[in-house]
Amino acid sequence: MTLKIFFLTLLLSFSLSNFGQTKSLTLSPNLNLPKDTVVSNKLVKSLNNFLSVKENPNKENPFVEKENLLETSMLLDEMKKIEQNAKIKDDNFYKGYLNNVVQLDADNFLIQFSYIGMKENVPVLAASFEIIAKQKDSKFFFSSPLKRNTVAWQSKKIGNCTFHYKNKLNNKVAAEYVKSVAVLDKKLNIKNSQIEWYGCSDFSDIIQNIGLDYKLDYNGKSSSTFSANENNTLLIVSGNADESFNSFDPHDLWHDRLRFAYSRDVINKPVDEGCAYLYGGSWGISWEQILKTFKEKVASNPKTDWLALAVYETPQLNFGESKEKHLMADYVVNALLVEKIEREKGFSAVIEFICCGKNKKGGNDNYFTVLEKLTGISKSNFNTRIWELIKESKA
Repeated sequence: MTLKIFFLTLLLSFSLSNFGQTKSLTLSPNLNLPKDTVVSNKLVKSLNNFLSVKENPNKENPFVEKENLLETSMLLDEMKKIEQNAKIKDDNFYKGYLNNVVQLDADNFLIQFSYIGMKENVPVLAASFEIIAKQKDSKFFFSSPLKRNTVAWQSKKIGNCTFHYKNKLNNKVAAEYVKSVAVLDKKLNIKNSQIEWYGCSDFSDIIQNIGLDYKLDYNGKSSSTFSANENNTLLIVSGNADESFNSFDPHDLWHDRLRFAYSRDVINKPVDEGCAYLYGGSWGISWEQILKTFKEKVASNPKTDWLALAVYETPQLNFGESKEKHLMADYVVNALLVEKIEREKGFSAVIEFICCGKNKKGGNDNYFTVLEKLTGISKSNFNTRIWELIKESKA
């Protein structure tokens, strides 16, 4: 269906249906449902029930089978709160619209549905999804089309990682990645985990493969990486012009493994970023070079107030080459603190520091409570002790 025909059909459907009166999907007047009304009714009912619980934890969705949970979890994340329009504070601005059903075989269907809102009598498309429906027993189950869309790709398993690629795989870099994962997993006490990596060409390639045909939030985006974590397996769908896995970023790898092991809700971002600097550098710059530049550009100023940086009382200091390739002074300070804690107390104490909770402007009591417990560094002696760490550090 072309975009022009789609919107003409949509405008017609607005006049023929009570669009927006229910959270169930509105059916297009031109929709070709299965001729068997029992199957048709079961399909629509199951789809509406699947979407009615999409805000719940993905693993609790009773319309997703375990073997398809990983890739479907990634797509479900994109569906969460899709009805909301934050700008006008309307939680039900975008309405669900079922626009196509294609029967693949006796039990499998390709479903396309969208979320659209009306602004000044003009339809605004928030997102359009494509999903596989499989008939089983008394209902349908739903899954991302990722496996179907990449069935012609090649795969190679190295250690606990399976790489899915179109043509070539850089085996040397892939093997280095697996070794790096093993090192971090040992630190983080991650056991028996698996990684599924898919190499897409760009952002458009990612979303088409996972079943996200369009999303308003992503207009103009050209590259990214999507991930999902279920059943002790991390799914990574990369779209950064590296289909053959010719490189990886140790900084990002740290973030991937930490978030695999611990919830984002407990992770303190400045400490997390400090660890990423320490264990993986940033923007291809090693930790040693980051520290050297930090000493030259930031720590050369004896009036620098480290406490003000730590509690966000002053603007954060970027000493990188640009806003895009930033290097943040407070992250370096946290890297030095992590280095001290790991040296004196071991990595279990570092985890306690990382998981002290999110920072809050104006206080960060949780951060300082854990820091003082582990190191004796408090708000009252923070500046003095940080200057000592800087002078003792080697770069």
